Amino acid sequence: MDKINFDVATLNEQQLAELIEYHNRRYWEEASPEISDDRYDELLRALKALNPEHPLLEMVGAPVVAGSGKVIHTRPMLSLDKAYSLEEVVEWALKYIRNEDEELLIQPKYDGISANFDGRVLSTRGDGVTGEDISAKLPLVELETIDYRGALNRPARGEIVIRNDDFRTLYSHIVKKGGGTYKNSRNAVAGIMGLKDIGDMLRQGARLTLVDYNKISYKLPFRELKARWHEIAAEIEELPYPMDGIVIKLADAGYSASLGATAHHPRGQIAFKFSGIRRESKLLEVKWSFGKNCLTPVAEIEPVEIGGITIRHATLHNVQNIEDKDIHIGDTVVVERAGDVIPYIVEAIPGEERKSVMIERCPSCDSMLERRGPELCCVNPDCFETRLQRLCAAVRNIGIERLGEPNIRRMMTKLNVRSLNDIFELKKIDILQLDGFKDKSASNLLREIAAARDVNDYQLVAALNIPNVGVNVAKMILTEYTLEELRQLTAEDLAKINGVGPERAAAVYRELRDQAGLLDELLAAVRLKVTKGNVNGELPKICFTGKMPEKRSYYQDLARKRGFEPVDDVTSELALLVADDPAGGSSKLAKARKNNIRIVALDEWLGEEKSVEEPAKTTEQPEQLELGF
Repeated sequence: MDKINFDVATLNEQQLAELIEYHNRRYWEEASPEISDDRYDELLRALKALNPEHPLLEMVGAPVVAGSGKVIHTRPMLSLDKAYSLEEVVEWALKYIRNEDEELLIQPKYDGISANFDGRVLSTRGDGVTGEDISAKLPLVELETIDYRGALNRPARGEIVIRNDDFRTLYSHIVKKGGGTYKNSRNAVAGIMGLKDIGDMLRQGARLTLVDYNKISYKLPFRELKARWHEIAAEIEELPYPMDGIVIKLADAGYSASLGATAHHPRGQIAFKFSGIRRESKLLEVKWSFGKNCLTPVAEIEPVEIGGITIRHATLHNVQNIEDKDIHIGDTVVVERAGDVIPYIVEAIPGEERKSVMIERCPSCDSMLERRGPELCCVNPDCFETRLQRLCAAVRNIGIERLGEPNIRRMMTKLNVRSLNDIFELKKIDILQLDGFKDKSASNLLREIAAARDVNDYQLVAALNIPNVGVNVAKMILTEYTLEELRQLTAEDLAKINGVGPERAAAVYRELRDQAGLLDELLAAVRLKVTKGNVNGELPKICFTGKMPEKRSYYQDLARKRGFEPVDDVTSELALLVADDPAGGSSKLAKARKNNIRIVALDEWLGEEKSVEEPAKTTEQPEQLELGF
């Protein structure tokens, strides 16, 4: 039986058990795993499906360490039951919560070695009842607990890990016993714990961290779990520790303890494993897509299935992320797609043949690129792709929802459109020159352009594409100053505005002057709604209806970025209803029609905000342009 390239679906109970025992030895005893956590979890889940009572499912794993004797824990250190989806977490919670206001704790699940320090002795979890005394490793270990980071000088229970920043810096030159450097932080921790003599590690400056399980914790009532799950998970993912999941606990410790435990896990806690949302693939190529102020790297990977969806692309975010994770073409990469999050690369494992993903020249105009903080930017003001993306962003911010990138691209190439003001000057005869437009669709677009002349001052400022100044930030600024007052402020004055800061202030000051001519043209073309002193200067409200490809929260997040306030109901105050089928008969659509509220098709509203898994279409059909109007 192939112990690495196995097909779980073809294995019987005995074969699954043999493989689990084999990989347990490789992981716990030899600290040299041959398969990923994802593959190992597949084995466990398959065995559980065949025999939920199998003793291997109750085993508490522990690494082989160089200890100095046994330690009996005053409180057991059990493992945790596992969930692989939010639905499974909710199912667990519903077994034990007393009402919807039952409070839960959400905490990181660190990927290291569980340990306990009683103030004198440092010990591993072991079998949950008896651990190994590893106090000899204390000179290497520092503590991170609530409001404290320093020497391990107080009782704590947590996970011994190597911080991500320490692994990138310290461990890049630390040589392990037998030669070579450690491939990942989990193997490094296990390897160091297996050393009888840590003198060489001390001489090389090695450092381990015991992270208190209670250091980072989010408390929320059960009724908010679904709504806040992705927000909290995203924050946890940004923490500087190796992690393989999230821990969910009942906050009432007394009640949780009263539920008791199996031989393997306490009933009042569960671990959500990233295994169900992560897969390994190979990085084949990197394409650089244009944004309004920078270039964004998009990874092309060998196709891999996550949650029933085949993933071929993943975002790499920016240059800083590539450098931090040391990502090269040819590497094995861990790809994640959690819920409605666009796929992204969590980490990279160096391949045998590696090629840099970095570029020096703009793919569009061949100008030298410039590094600005974490981003790579084309600073050529005449670069076609950069101008296109900036104009697309301006159009979205100003509220012309019907006009997507394909048609803006045609306007720039065929009609010589260069700015938002040029779009305001378009006539029907101009629009009819573009492929896909007929009399009705051209008239519809012209009506929308005309309507966009009635614009909030914060929308106009956001349309200038000032770095780090979207609709929400612009509104915050213009609550305190009118646009005319804003143009008279110094960078120092701007920096004093709450939430702005020196960097953003410098950008606002610079762009208001560099784009003064365009701004004057726009002010002459629009009817400006002033926010300062206007108590009714709320964001326009948007609502979604119908079955959509992604979760509703995905589209609501996009709406917020575009300057809308998402709401759940159709009222007379609603500015826009987005529907999967604008011709449908839902109650929301009926109410919107009755109140003369604007309705737009989902595909049309999305425009260029589609995920990297669904590239924007290169053509638009006239009938799509006419839907809902």
